[in-house]
Amino acid sequence: MTTKIEKFEDLDVWQNAIELSVNIYRILKDCKDYSFKDQICRAAVSVPSNIAEGFERQSNKEYIHFLYISKGSAGEVRTQLLIAFRLGFISEADYQLQFENTRKISAQLYQLIKIRKERFS
Repeated sequence: MTTKIEKFEDLDVWQNAIELSVNIYRILKDCKDYSFKDQICRAAVSVPSNIAEGFERQSNKEYIHFLYISKGSAGEVRTQLLIAFRLGFISEADYQLQFENTRKISAQLYQLIKIRKERFS
């Protein structure tokens, strides 16, 4: 049985992206490289924010556009996680877990974009 999506908060991908954002903030709370911390946190917040903004737009075309932006931000976070790990800002365990979370979110976004293109365009 498929659950009807009535609001963006119903989307698993949005919920996962919120969790990612919170995790990134928690993991980097003590990071002293403030410009790096700001960049990765902004990218992480961009993921669920663009899902929400796209959902609230008037057209499917706009929604898809914002889903692509969100997917790009997930890739940005994934890149910055590797940099954070290599610089010693985060542990390998945190890196691996959040890296996999971004991969999952990217895959979910890809599927959502595909569905929106096939069924609503």
